[in-house]
Amino acid sequence: MKKRMVDFLFIIAGAFIFALAVNLFVIPNDLGEGGVTGLTIIAYYLYGWSPGLVNLVLNGILLIVGYRFLSRNTTIYTIIAVLFNSLFLHITSDWRIASDEIIVNTIFGGVFAGVGIGLIIRVGGTTAGTTILASMTNKFFGWSISYGLLFFDLIVVLSSYFIIGAEKVMLTIVMLYIGTKVMEVIIEGFSMKKAVTIISKNPDQIAQQVNVFMGRGVTVFAGHGYYTKDKKDILYIIISSREVVKLKKVVKEADQEAFIAIHDVRDVFGEGFREISKS
Repeated sequence: MKKRMVDFLFIIAGAFIFALAVNLFVIPNDLGEGGVTGLTIIAYYLYGWSPGLVNLVLNGILLIVGYRFLSRNTTIYTIIAVLFNSLFLHITSDWRIASDEIIVNTIFGGVFAGVGIGLIIRVGGTTAGTTILASMTNKFFGWSISYGLLFFDLIVVLSSYFIIGAEKVMLTIVMLYIGTKVMEVIIEGFSMKKAVTIISKNPDQIAQQVNVFMGRGVTVFAGHGYYTKDKKDILYIIISSREVVKLKKVVKEADQEAFIAIHDVRDVFGEGFREISKS
């Protein structure tokens, strides 16, 4: 019950921050948005219809049509997110910030939108809209969820070209990009992790140093060179971004000719990282 209440608070806070993004930065600067929110903004520009009311109606229709594509818990959280988002869009409709700097407003519009949506998704909710449409295309056409989201968001953003013009469409795309990056940080956390693959003639020395001095586990894969057929031990290590320099120093001291490949990774769970049960 305590976790459910905390989740609700995250959803309410996220809905409020997202509403601020729309009413403080998007609408006053004639920018667009993706998904259902983008449609509500277009309706506001064309007919002066309330974004909060249009958002509630459109998302309500999508929830009725596509609720079966969401889990029960996600459906409940999504309903709460839609209700509060629509409410806050209405309450804050007259709020404004005195700023004529379009680039600054574009950046902060993306930041606020990313934080708002990120808080909602982090606890298992959605903002309905294109998320449901993407789930439907995934079931009927085999599209990936991310491809479906991108497809529907781009349709809405590009269709706003005839209303807000090319420059504002380009700024909207920049804002959406910023929002996506901020949302990833909110969902995944600030501590980025790196997956490192090492091929060396001294794998045991490197593995020992990583275990003892860095306190990290090492997984060893058996491999061989395709041309030489020489057998090699391949080391696989997960570390934080700030440990990369330390690891490079360890490898260099053991083998200056070692091969190292470093990749960004997300959602690392297990000993030394986050517990798998945590959101």
